[in-house]
Amino acid sequence: MLICLHVKMSIMKILMLSGDRSLAAGKRGAFYYLLEELSKYCERIDILCPEFHTKTQKHKNTVFFDNVYIHPSDFGVLRQPWFIKKKGVELYNEHKHDIVLIHEYPPFYNSLGARLLRKKIDANSGEIGSLSSPSHGVKFVVEIHHIIGYPRRADLRESFYLWLSKIMIPRDCKRFDAVRVVNEKQVPELLEKWEVDKRKLYYASSMYIDLDVFKPMNLEKKYDLVFAGRLVKNKNVKMLIEAVKILRDKGRDLKCVIVGEGHEIENLKSKVKSFKLEKNVEFLGWLPTVEDVAKVYNQSKLFVMPSLNEGGPRVCLEAMACGVPVVTTRVGIMLDIIKDGENGFFCDWNAEDMAEKILETRNKETEKLRGESVGTATQFERKKMIKNLAEVYQRIVDKS
Repeated sequence: MLICLHVKMSIMKILMLSGDRSLAAGKRGAFYYLLEELSKYCERIDILCPEFHTKTQKHKNTVFFDNVYIHPSDFGVLRQPWFIKKKGVELYNEHKHDIVLIHEYPPFYNSLGARLLRKKIDANSGEIGSLSSPSHGVKFVVEIHHIIGYPRRADLRESFYLWLSKIMIPRDCKRFDAVRVVNEKQVPELLEKWEVDKRKLYYASSMYIDLDVFKPMNLEKKYDLVFAGRLVKNKNVKMLIEAVKILRDKGRDLKCVIVGEGHEIENLKSKVKSFKLEKNVEFLGWLPTVEDVAKVYNQSKLFVMPSLNEGGPRVCLEAMACGVPVVTTRVGIMLDIIKDGENGFFCDWNAEDMAEKILETRNKETEKLRGESVGTATQFERKKMIKNLAEVYQRIVDKS
């Protein structure tokens, strides 16, 4: 596995096959801030994504940062592979991209579209349509940000997606030129079990922390515990609520704040009500700005992440950058960076152990622990990490 630094940079043209509709929707989230910085290393970035529309408006092509072009499909995701082929060929013929980035996840419409696109490019350039060694020059890169259902599954849907991933991801890794992973242990170890050629793996973290926003502030601590993220099944927030109940029943009346929205929110509110935890658990919903999120982190004593499967999670590093220690399950990049008991704490996937680790962390909360948390997070400063990502892409482009 490779971490690429100090590569001589040239100006790249990127074609990105993404499922992220946030830019098409006009939202300024993590994807927006990634592209804001990555665009500085590129002549042009074209992004193909599924259709997005509201009840009153269907969103069409949009330009950001003068050189990032969003191309939403006019069709549903079932027709996305053919949209990728048609629009991708049109864009490639005009701009001759250096690299195609394939965001790899079930139901794998991006990788199917990439296969169709590559065959068409090869055919147009007089090649025989081989997926293994084309001579037209553009590099196709599988990007694995998150393997749904691994290491733990939230429901039958995730079980099916993990089974499908075990079939599709090794095939796609073999078909295309390179594979980008965003953590160093969890996903590469699984890919090795799936017999993916480790020589194709490039590590480039997707943790980009804006340290001008996420930093320690001298604010009153209003909350004992904080969680931030989408309120969906794999985030496993119900386990956090169960841990709060266990602590309350043991005489530890803690205040927990939950930042985020999602289709599980009503189930979680019902759970809070059934446990009579209305005074212990507060739902803030999505906050308007990242500055508001950073403020809530700083008003909290401990960040808790009960997730079942993750690529990151970024929110843990954001909290750590604010000097807030974390208790987290063993997911994603947390396995790479957490030194248990030094800069954070691991817990198992059960509420009893989470409650125990919350108490243990509260008892060990010191300036040293907070300082270690900040020191860990500063390694993921946004501009530095995105520069590293651009260098990884350049190395793949330059590889013969």
